[in-house]
Amino acid sequence: MVEHGINATHAVVTMDAALPGIIWGWMITLNMWAKSVGTGVILIGAFLLYRHKKEEMPNLRWVMPLISFIFLNIFLLFTLTDLHQPYRMVNIFLHPHWTSAITVGAWMASLFTLLITIMMVIGGLDAFPDVARHNGLAKTAREHSAFYEKIFPFVVFLAIPVTLYTAIIMAESSARELWQAPTELMQMLLAAFLAGSAALILISGAWSKEARKDLALVLALAVFFGFVMYMGEYFFSFKSAEAEATLEYVHSGGAYNIQFWLAMALGYIIPFFLAVSAMKSDNKTLLRFAAILALIGLYLAKDVWLKIPQMLPLS
Repeated sequence: MVEHGINATHAVVTMDAALPGIIWGWMITLNMWAKSVGTGVILIGAFLLYRHKKEEMPNLRWVMPLISFIFLNIFLLFTLTDLHQPYRMVNIFLHPHWTSAITVGAWMASLFTLLITIMMVIGGLDAFPDVARHNGLAKTAREHSAFYEKIFPFVVFLAIPVTLYTAIIMAESSARELWQAPTELMQMLLAAFLAGSAALILISGAWSKEARKDLALVLALAVFFGFVMYMGEYFFSFKSAEAEATLEYVHSGGAYNIQFWLAMALGYIIPFFLAVSAMKSDNKTLLRFAAILALIGLYLAKDVWLKIPQMLPLS
């Protein structure tokens, strides 16, 4: 609502008014969920390549950047869609302000996506040598394979700040005491480990037993510590009256009570026991089921944690 204008400077003075309802909705939830998958597969893929020979995971070097590319573009698409003036995003690159977490994050995410695209192309040429040979690219593929190895460490390095910077943006939101930087940073990192291991489990059918066991271990650890952090907030959040009032929406009788505990059960409790069991038996079906449940539960948990602080009246 415009109160008055100043003719000399063409400035417009507006009245501050609370925005009713949920402003960051399912688009931002999907944004964060997709980012967790896109960065997580790189982090977990790097761990697997360090631990095992690439011959034990024949499609990893190609499928890993492919999955990351798809989910990073979902992340970027919904980031752009959610903006009220999406064309203004060009100014982030033409007139960057490096004190802004959004600007720094956008640049890192764009560079990360560019390097992932290069890795995906090189990995594809390696994975399909007949296609490369038919198109006269066999020699090029061999030469670029070394380039893949050179840029991969930079991609792994970038995956960490790209998956974490959203936590900084959330922590900068005024009067949102539940979104504190230290806990949100850890939740974002654990979400990347959960989503990355779950996504790679779904494509690990032809991999070695040891590689699948490592994936099951990472998934079990990620859901365990993620659940512990949520329970710590749920039962022991005494840092402010606002945080306590926010958590009333997930406590007994709260508007998001059922969704919260459904997220905990599907995404954390059940996958933990299934992953531990799969580590012992190498049951591929059981492990895939755990991965699917973890991805569903992660989305539900992020949705609850994003929405409930916005439901608290700020006046």
